[in-house]
Amino acid sequence: MSALLEAQDLTRSFTVGQGMFKARRTLHAVNGISLDIRKGEVLGIVGESGCGKSTLARMLLGLMPPTGGRITLDGTDIRELGRKGMARRVQPVFQDPYSSLNPRRTIASIVALPLEVHGIGTASERRRQALEILDKVGLPQRFADRYPRELSGGQRQRVAIARALIMKPEIVVCDEPTSALDVSVQSQILNLLMDLRRELGLTYVFISHNLAVVEHIATRVAVMYLGRVVELAETEALFRTPRHPYTKALLASVLTPEPGEGIPETGLGLAFPDPLNPPPGCPFHPRCAERMSQCSSIAPRFTQHGRDVVACHLHDSEQVAAISA
Repeated sequence: MSALLEAQDLTRSFTVGQGMFKARRTLHAVNGISLDIRKGEVLGIVGESGCGKSTLARMLLGLMPPTGGRITLDGTDIRELGRKGMARRVQPVFQDPYSSLNPRRTIASIVALPLEVHGIGTASERRRQALEILDKVGLPQRFADRYPRELSGGQRQRVAIARALIMKPEIVVCDEPTSALDVSVQSQILNLLMDLRRELGLTYVFISHNLAVVEHIATRVAVMYLGRVVELAETEALFRTPRHPYTKALLASVLTPEPGEGIPETGLGLAFPDPLNPPPGCPFHPRCAERMSQCSSIAPRFTQHGRDVVACHLHDSEQVAAISA
């Protein structure tokens, strides 16, 4: 299956100040990521806080230019499409429905705003389309003239989804779309997203730290660590037989409802890695229980395992043999 949206060797760096008397340093938020997003799939992106998930999302949306590499949509560099061209085909659903909606606009005008920005239709036609899409996401017409403050968190996120879909995009980038919601509401929003995907033929990029949610909704999963993708696999394969030690640790961290199990021990330690001072070689090796001598000095390359890929010396027999020779 050909890629609909593709990132090639994508990087994004920031210059970070450390105080008046210290030199500024470079933070590599995204460091050489290559991904292909296929039409109709749900690509889940997981990893600890600070691994670069949201920065990657902003670049895929065209909201933030990459420092290096390129992003193509149907083979066309997104820089050639421009901001409006991208917005017609790729739309976001952000994490916090409380801050992503304009409190001074009514619900109908919020949903219709993309049409207004792109000069599509008359005011009455835009309102009619807004009412139709609100109905599709499960909000009756009586909500049209209300304000965001009058809605619950789940209802506001339905408004955000309606606003994303009114332009009839091909791809929706969901950045933690349920994390700010009550647990009882999260499943409703997830089921809505899945229903809309089937009905409208959507492609999702779904970013989350909740592995249970990703397992439920994603068809493929990319695991990120310190700005890199360390494993990319079909969802069933990744959750059944994870290859990278970091993926194994993430899956081991999931809380279980079984009584007496207690808090899981992941082996990752209490300290997060310093993105301003990443370790040499494999960036995960200081926290890895399966590290080998070469892990501290040689960066692992991606190796193919069926349709899946992993960047780990444990699964690269050719590189290990070359080092040992």
